[in-house]
Amino acid sequence: MAVQWKKLGLFVLVVFVLYVIITDPAKAADYVQIGFEGVSSAAQSIGDFMTWVANGGKD
Repeated sequence: MAVQWKKLGLFVLVVFVLYVIITDPAKAADYVQIGFEGVSSAAQSIGDFMTWVANGGKD
């Protein structure tokens, strides 16, 4: 039963994404850019943390 809800949720999400892309491509591009900036920021933060750990936790 849970699998059916997952499939339905995924279907609704895909339909919504396609709707946004078709109705307002510029806004959809902005959303993608925001997402990539978030991922980039997270990767930069993880890299900074790993550098800090590699340096012995010293500032």
